[in-house]
Amino acid sequence: MRSTRGRLLGAWCAGLLLAGVGVVVGCRIADTDAVTPVPQLLAFLPWLTVPAGAAVALSLLARWSAGLIWGAVVLGLLAWFVEPYGAGEQPDGPVLARLRVLTSNVEFGWATEALIPVVRRERPDIVFVQECEYTCQAAVARELGAAYPHRQAVEGDSSVGSVILSRFPLTATAGVPGSMGMPGAVADIGGHAVRLQLAHPKPPLPGQVPLWKRELGRLRDFAARYENAPLVLAGDFNATQDHAVFRRVLGTGLRDAARLAGEDREPSWPSRTSPAFGAQIDHVLVSRDFAAAGARFLHLAGTDHRALVVDLTLHEGRRPGPGGRAAAGRGRSWTRAIGAGRP
Repeated sequence: MRSTRGRLLGAWCAGLLLAGVGVVVGCRIADTDAVTPVPQLLAFLPWLTVPAGAAVALSLLARWSAGLIWGAVVLGLLAWFVEPYGAGEQPDGPVLARLRVLTSNVEFGWATEALIPVVRRERPDIVFVQECEYTCQAAVARELGAAYPHRQAVEGDSSVGSVILSRFPLTATAGVPGSMGMPGAVADIGGHAVRLQLAHPKPPLPGQVPLWKRELGRLRDFAARYENAPLVLAGDFNATQDHAVFRRVLGTGLRDAARLAGEDREPSWPSRTSPAFGAQIDHVLVSRDFAAAGARFLHLAGTDHRALVVDLTLHEGRRPGPGGRAAAGRGRSWTRAIGAGRP
């Protein structure tokens, strides 16, 4: 009698675990982020192998054959989705320019003091800083102003402020509107115009999922408008490759630089448990003109995000011109298209 009850309890527990994981996997298959708690769980999709594996073990102990089959299917789907998402090919045309990009969420400015020596050590050419409030912006201007004389910022308290620092001359453009600052600019990189856009949509907190989807949708629309121009879209996206809204941003033709450099599943948040556990929500997305190498995630004291630094090369390519004709994608011929001062 006790063994029968134990097997029944094990089967029930296995069923509950598989039902919960199955809902999340089903949303992944259906290409939807649904509602809370699905978006939050999708961020940690690879880690759902743990409850799924526990369900298989319980099914085995309970001698529940249907649970074993169900569990095997769920584990197989999870293994399939762990594979990198998005295009992984790199351009092979002549190199026009080289640059290093760093992005960091300094969490309300608390990690500013840790960021400054990292920037000096890593010597990135362009730095995207999220949650850089008034004190943070004053500090980076004072400490890094000589090395990065060109800046484009959105001022604000708490998580609202953000700034782009650049060694290259910048032309101000309208950023993407959002609850938190997302400045934009056009960089003159050795005579080549490159659109820069900082990303920092609202996180998918309970009650804020529609806003999160809407702001990521704006980033997607922005990327689609500049699909025929060199673009670097970087920051804290509050989304992973397992979120449908983020995959739609990649669907515009952008590549994830960490993916190109072989670090597609390296967690960037929360920093306390990375790299053992976490989600990659900090990204450097680039247009197909760029190749990426040497992506590294760096710990900074004072923030729950790891910074991301990546080396990029801008390549010459051929893009569709008016009437479908091929036009050389080089030099200042891009400036008018990407520097029009609109989001």
